[in-house]
Formats: sequence, structure tokens, C-alpha cells
Amino acid sequence: MLGTPPEPGGWTPELSVSVVIPAYRAERTLPLTLAALARQTYPAHLLEVVVVDDGEAPMGPLPDLVPWRTRVIRPRPGVWGKPSACAAGAEAADGDVVHFLDADLVLFPEHVEAQMRWHHLADYLVVLGHLRFVPGLDEVPVGEVLAAIEAGAVDRLFEGGTPQWTMRRWDETADLREAGLHAFSVTVGATLSVRAELLRAVGGMDRTLVLGEDTELGYRLAQAGAVFVADRAARSRHIGESTVMRREQDVKRHNWPYLAERVPAFRWLRGHPHRRYLVPYVEAVVRVGDASFEEIRATVDGLLASKLPDVAVKIVGPWGRLGDGRRDPLDDPWLDLRLVRGCYEGETRVAYCESLPEDCAPVPFRFHCPPGWVPSRNTLGSLIKFADQRCLGVVSVALEEWEPAAPAGGPEIVHARLERTAALNRARWCARWCARGSADGSVDGGAADLGDLDDLVHEMFGTLWVAGDTWGLARAGTVAALVRTPRKIREQPRKDPPSRVSGLRGVRGLRRVRGLRRVRGLRGVARLSRTARLVRRRLRAMVSPG
Repeated sequence: MLGTPPEPGGWTPELSVSVVIPAYRAERTLPLTLAALARQTYPAHLLEVVVVDDGEAPMGPLPDLVPWRTRVIRPRPGVWGKPSACAAGAEAADGDVVHFLDADLVLFPEHVEAQMRWHHLADYLVVLGHLRFVPGLDEVPVGEVLAAIEAGAVDRLFEGGTPQWTMRRWDETADLREAGLHAFSVTVGATLSVRAELLRAVGGMDRTLVLGEDTELGYRLAQAGAVFVADRAARSRHIGESTVMRREQDVKRHNWPYLAERVPAFRWLRGHPHRRYLVPYVEAVVRVGDASFEEIRATVDGLLASKLPDVAVKIVGPWGRLGDGRRDPLDDPWLDLRLVRGCYEGETRVAYCESLPEDCAPVPFRFHCPPGWVPSRNTLGSLIKFADQRCLGVVSVALEEWEPAAPAGGPEIVHARLERTAALNRARWCARWCARGSADGSVDGGAADLGDLDDLVHEMFGTLWVAGDTWGLARAGTVAALVRTPRKIREQPRKDPPSRVSGLRGVRGLRRVRGLRRVRGLRGVARLSRTARLVRRRLRAMVSPG
């Protein structure tokens, strides 16, 4: 749907861009970065630079060679760190696009233009620039770098260089086109651009972090529906080694606890079987409707018992109707609703709401389950694994067919539904983009008339219907039987029981049979025990007095 971007120099830009540079102890390298920005091919009237001075004391005056529209701001008193500086710069920016840039990068002349051409194609893109690491200024004098920038000879000065760790991922995934659901994991804030509207939609940089903020931002952008673009034409050179290159293990030790709380997609960081996290993996939704307290409790209890520990449940109902006035406790017309609210007062994973927001970002999945239907402990995990293996955007689970009281278009299918947050949000961005394009004639009007979001999700990710009994979803009244009796045994035709279990009946008998099979599996151990006893007896006989 994106098409091919124009070649640098062969098109007319329209969007403005704000380059945000967080600067901390960057007195030696910042002049090089600003000089390189002053020599960019992107139109000067569309480019502004916001330098965020994050030092303890205000920085000195700017050098002579800087872009035409350059300003320096200071963060609020008491606020420090790169994420806070980036957030302050983004808030002060005026451009249609925000381009985050480190203060120790030397850009090639076409760097900004190469990234900006993508943002003219769609407003839901995150563009990552290409960089290599070169020796520090102790080996390459500042004057020589400035002379190369002035002469447009950066490529000759910095030939080769050490590739960034993300390049391996770019190579393996055809520049992220085949990266699938985890393209965000290579988000590096050294040179990254995103539409200001999209950045505001996800809440900007997380100011509570001091490291790892770029990966966390990439994750939230992915959940908002962003597409990640790796552009090798946006070339740059990083002066000196990065912190990751110098202290990789220390960086991981610092970042992983924070990312575990905020990035549910990193399942390998969430190994604990019972604890909760800042951002859940699944938001399960149960709508009260006209269901009874017992039906709702059975469904919610089933969701909370999932083997996935990071599940949050939202119960949607008319909670505002529950007043505190005098009432008949047993004949209260809202008794079931009150019982539902009282049942989970101490359960922090359960929340009550009267309506749902459009999406649940940054939670990656939303699962709608009708009351009275109970998932098994494996249902959620198995459905998500199934959806991930096929990169599906929506999985609908058919439970039963229901005939309405009055003929109104035929029977309805009672179903549960697993939604991938990133898929639905990308469909929303595409629908808005196509609608704007058809209005001004730049995009075929048919692109905006694709129907509801599920049609767009189906085109971009895929949607699928599956049968409920395959995934362990059952009516509340039959759950006990389903739990006690394994499915393979339930599906077997009835036969006369073998003679060795002729006295057994029902599920207890089956459990006893399974117990017998487990004991038989220990025959080898029993033989070893008998052998050991015989050896001990013979040894005692040998040493006992004659």
C-alpha cells in the first residue's frame, strides 16, 4: 500500500521536520552534528533544529555553522536524562515530523531527505537511519571533519566503520520488510523519525526511563499500528563507540527489569509464573449484558486462572446505576450487578467500566469472551501462539448458534474474539490515510471504501474463524466435566471395560487407571531396589562371623 519512495533530489518536499537533539556533555561533537545539518539537501525553510541542553549548567554559544532555524531550550528544573530531553524537544517542536538525532552523529547530506520521503507516503511510519561507528575525535581532528562536511566529502573521510548491531537484523529481514511482529525491537533513537501526530498519540517518550527508552517507544509505536522502515540511504557516522559497545552486559542488566514491566512482547523477560506487570499481555473483556452473576463469575474466574500470569480483566456494565440508597438486599433489581462488583473487590487484575476505549494499547491483545463461557487454563496462551505463528490480526472463536426470538436476519453466532492491538490500529491509520487521500484526489477513492476494519485487518494481517471446543472454551455448566475428563478419553467410543479394571466406574476409575500406568513406568526402579537389597544381604552374610 505504501508504494516506492522517490529518489533523493527528484521530488518536491512539502512536510516540515523538527530535528530534536538531546545534548549532554557534547561540546566537542555537537558542532559537527549541527554543521552536517546545515549542509542537508532537505529545504532549509522546512527544517528546524531544537537542541535540548541537558547539562548541569547552560552550554556556551552555538558555533557559526548551524542550520538557519536553530534554537536551544532547557528542560524544566530537576528534570534530566535523554528521554526527558527528547520529550521536551518534541513538545517544543513545530514540524509535521519529529526526527530524533544524537549529538555525536555526522550526517551525510541526503540523510534527512532520505527519511522524509517516506513520511510523504503515509503518516504511520517510523523511519530508522543507517549508521556506522568510526574512531573518536582523538584520532580524527575536528577541523578535518568540518572541512569534509563543508566539501561534501564525509564519505571519503569516514570510509567503512563498524556497523551497528541492528544491521544484522536488517540483513536477515530484507531491511525489516520480513521482520514481522517484532520489527520494533531494533528501534534505536540515534536517528529516528516519526510523524508528530503519531508520536503524540502514543504519549511521546517515557520520561520515567533513563536508558532503553528507544526500544520502549518503538514497542508503543508498534502497538499504535506503526510500520517500521529501515533506510540505508539515510547514512550517518557515529563519532566514537556507543555505550552498548563499551558496556553491553551492564546496559542489559540495567534495562531488562524496566523493559520487562513495559514490553509484554519480550516474553523471555517475564519468566515468573504468577507475578503481575505494569503492562499486561492480554486485556480480557466480559460484557455483563443480561447475564447472571454466576455466569459472569464463571467466565472471569476462568480468565484469571489462565496460565498466562499477565492478564487483566475488564467487566463492562452499567455500574453507574448502582446507587447507595436503601434497598431490599435480596430482591434488589440490580442484585446480580452488585454481586459481580463485590466479588472482585480485592482482585487488582479486575477493573469495572461502562464503555471500552477504541483500543487497549500498549497491551498487545484484547480478548472478548461472552459471559457464561469459560476458557481453560491453556486457552489464551494457545490462541495467542496460534495467532503469532500465522501473524493473524483477529481470531474469532465460534461457540454456538443462537436463534433470536423474532426473525431479524437469521441466526447469530455466539463467539469469543482475540484482537491484535497493532493490527486494528494499523487498519485505523490506513483507513484515515486513504480517506484523506481520496478527498484530495491523490489516492484512488476505492481505497477508502474497503468496509469495516476487519476487512482491512484481513488484507494486511489475516483473520480466521475457529471452533470453540478446539480451544477449550465451554459452557459454564459443563466445565467441571471437561476439567475432569481428558478430551481424548471423551472422544473415544464406549467399550466394555477391560477385566483388570472391571470394578472401576466413571472418572475416579480413569484416574486410578492412569495411576496404575504411572506405577508401571517405575518397574525399572523397583528392580534396582530389589537388586540393591540382595547385594546388601550377601555383603552382610560375607562379613558375619561363621
